[in-house]
Amino acid sequence: MRLTPHKRLRRVLATSGAVLLLGLVPALAEAPGALAAPHPTRPGSYSAAAPTLHAAPARHRPGTDQVSYNGGPVQHSPVVYLDFWGSQWDSDGNGVQPYMTSLFNGLGTSQDHWSTITAQYPDSSGSGPAFTGPVLGGSWVDDASPAPASSQQQDIAAEADSAAAHFGVAGDPDAQIVVMSPSGTSPDGWPASGFCAWHDYTGSVSYTNMPYQLDAPAGSRCPNNLLGDKLSAFSIVEGHEYAESITDPQPSSGWLDPSGEEIGDLCESNFQNVTLPTGTFPMQPLWSNNGGGCVISG
Repeated sequence: MRLTPHKRLRRVLATSGAVLLLGLVPALAEAPGALAAPHPTRPGSYSAAAPTLHAAPARHRPGTDQVSYNGGPVQHSPVVYLDFWGSQWDSDGNGVQPYMTSLFNGLGTSQDHWSTITAQYPDSSGSGPAFTGPVLGGSWVDDASPAPASSQQQDIAAEADSAAAHFGVAGDPDAQIVVMSPSGTSPDGWPASGFCAWHDYTGSVSYTNMPYQLDAPAGSRCPNNLLGDKLSAFSIVEGHEYAESITDPQPSSGWLDPSGEEIGDLCESNFQNVTLPTGTFPMQPLWSNNGGGCVISG
């Protein structure tokens, strides 16, 4: 989520008696180009929190209130479109494309009890998200030219609009474009900016800025190689943005807590494997008003 293009918030999470500052690249450092100077992270981003792994349900930070509705849209029948941006993807050898395709071919199916956590969050019509089959609407490698080595927010939004035009979904309120940047690139200052990913709205389509998670430097705390899965950051981080894009596709007009945080922001810990028809994927819990806390199924 983004409240304004560069407004940022600081968040804290109490875990086993210790307080972790979410979004901080090692030792309280994450300012773009100046890793020694801490600053609050982008709202609605998956922040670079230190991972915690427990079998028990995740706990929200002390004092968190329920999320509440702010009058804007939610996605009723979410459809995800994967945009692999740049010719660099023609030679990616880490299996990211089939991994992401398998993830979204599994989400939305009858075996998916994770996405259904979002069903409790309707819009003003009283209708909320519903899932009747795989949410993947399509996958495209936009390889006419290389993705830029360093892209800005407006560049990422323009690529999302290009992908929406390619898929024919510009103006579709249920569409999500996931702009997958290739290895070796720095979208919106990543990884020095202190987020692992973020989502926003171009004016015609909801979209996510998804950096190449395996490029996160050692100690950056984006959740790579967790629960026995080398690509875990892609499912954990993109799952976070997918769920928030459902419940707040035009930030910040959907479902938020009093601090402006979304249902993924409140639960960035206690990652667990979720089994789908297409495989098993590490995921994070999501905030549930019904459950009064962070849950892994709904």
